[in-house]
Amino acid sequence: MTPRMPAIVRSAHPLPTVTVTIVAVVLAIAFGLDTLRIILVGAVILTNQLSIGLSNDWIDADRDRATQRADKPVATGELPRRTAAVIAIASAATSVLLSLPLGFPAAAAHAVFLAAGWLYNAGLKRTPLSFLAYLVGFAALPLFVGLASPSPFIVSPWVLVAGGLLGVAAHGANVLPDLDDDRRTGVRGLPHRIGVRATGALIAVSLVGASAAVAFGHGTPGVLAVVAFTAIVLIAATSAVLVWFRPPSVAVFRLILVAAVIVVAQLASSGH
Repeated sequence: MTPRMPAIVRSAHPLPTVTVTIVAVVLAIAFGLDTLRIILVGAVILTNQLSIGLSNDWIDADRDRATQRADKPVATGELPRRTAAVIAIASAATSVLLSLPLGFPAAAAHAVFLAAGWLYNAGLKRTPLSFLAYLVGFAALPLFVGLASPSPFIVSPWVLVAGGLLGVAAHGANVLPDLDDDRRTGVRGLPHRIGVRATGALIAVSLVGASAAVAFGHGTPGVLAVVAFTAIVLIAATSAVLVWFRPPSVAVFRLILVAAVIVVAQLASSGH
């Protein structure tokens, strides 16, 4: 392990990176992919998320430095900006190359997911359309996994809706702790424009919508689907309460990651 490895890991946003990779692997198992393809899907999404996380810290280094972000190794100088850039670009290229053996349709869906993350970091985050990167990117994730099957298939529309809405919820929760710092450095995405409480409502509605799409999208839900949906409603309500009555924190984002795993487990258990 190189001396800079801990800084690289922290700059790669390890919690969301690992969570999204696990989500992709669980989807691959649920969709019946063989072992080699499951491993490839995991490797593609892991390098994809490493690339997006590191590019975020690389591109935002000056802004993070201006707001004295001690949790950003590139901003503090612990990780050279050039190093972060090189690893981010190399990880992006690796993820694209790893996706090619899964077929052109899967590689194209993955490219949409990857491009959405990079476009967000490169400037879309500063616009009212900031949510589109998460909406499109996370809808593309189950699409990619379905197309990575030996017999490629397009997932049902309600699966795409669930993925996209989870992405919107993650977007809102991800930026909440940094709203004030973002505004001072010129970042005015959708959450910054609608405010904290409206963002809390958006997070809650998106979570419930994602779970409802999975629970009711294919007909009458089973017991497990109802239990999962109830759990998501409770998480959504908790998130809304935290946003409305407490200072913004990473707690809501962590709840969204838990919700994402529950929704994917809900999908896997549905048999569809």
